[in-house]
Amino acid sequence: MPCIRELMSPAPHTIGAQQSIEEALKRMRASHVHHLPVLDGAHVVGMLSDGDIRLVEALGRTAHVTVADAMTADPYVVACDDDLHGVVTNMAKRKIGSAIVLEGEKVVGIFTTTDALNLLAQHLAAEAARAF
Repeated sequence: MPCIRELMSPAPHTIGAQQSIEEALKRMRASHVHHLPVLDGAHVVGMLSDGDIRLVEALGRTAHVTVADAMTADPYVVACDDDLHGVVTNMAKRKIGSAIVLEGEKVVGIFTTTDALNLLAQHLAAEAARAF
């Protein structure tokens, strides 16, 4: 079974907990990502998703709102050598869209449902090719 390091998106964009929601939205749009691991110094403290930002926007409260105000605290964090099966099983069970990948305490990657779907698509294509 492959480990998550082999399938994660490496070097994800991150954001500080005290940054503004507007800054987070700019980073997401510029980088074409939907999740930002949230750091307080060098420590992971949360995950901010585009859904979190949409909720804040829907409430009409983006002014003076920090990332810490909108993030999901206690994000799903995995080690870079964790096996894929365990990670995707936990993501499905918890109904979450991403896992922050750490090496020690350093953020080295992110694994999202998009990464999982890309892997599934490759698997299905390989199965279809074997059928011929």
